[in-house]
Amino acid sequence: MLFPAIKSCFLPHSDTDERIGAALIKEVIEEELKEIPSEDVPPLTPLTVQVKTEQERKMVTQLGIMIRIIGDKVRDDKEFQDAIDGVAQGSGSKWDRFKEVADKVFEHGITWERIAVLFYVAGKLAVRMVEAHLPQSVREILMWTVDFFKNNLLGWIREHGGWINSFSELAAVSMHSVSSMNSHTGGLFIIFIAGLVLGSFITWRLTR
Repeated sequence: MLFPAIKSCFLPHSDTDERIGAALIKEVIEEELKEIPSEDVPPLTPLTVQVKTEQERKMVTQLGIMIRIIGDKVRDDKEFQDAIDGVAQGSGSKWDRFKEVADKVFEHGITWERIAVLFYVAGKLAVRMVEAHLPQSVREILMWTVDFFKNNLLGWIREHGGWINSFSELAAVSMHSVSSMNSHTGGLFIIFIAGLVLGSFITWRLTR
């Protein structure tokens, strides 16, 4: 009963889901940029709100790991990769091209998995911008993704019980992807499960 244990550590603050979502987008983008030389990457703090509790931080970390696992499926999708390249390299408004990619992700409706895919795509877009010698656009990608999240996804997330209710679906999707993982991603999944178990145990101890 891991998920109910974690759920008990969150108070029903109306802005918690917004705060976690913005922090999660930043987390995913920063993780994707870790392979880029630091001097080429603009600082992303304090462009988004910060999490307020250790429980929120753990949640962002665990969700971030699952998003990276789920994103492996998008990595092999040529249509998505071409769309990502188009944002970085095409002419015209980058915002319009970003919106086209986001709309494509949700063309069949909103799910937890598709929200994860959008955040992963934002991370890959940030990498493409740096590779295209447009590092200033990394901050734009972050803010565009946060704005899209707030305007188009936050209401759905709240209606579906908040981020805590994403764990079961995202974990199931992640488990389904394990068989095709490389050793590095598999290691991340093990870390995620270990963190989930540890977080649940700590929460259980604190609430007794």
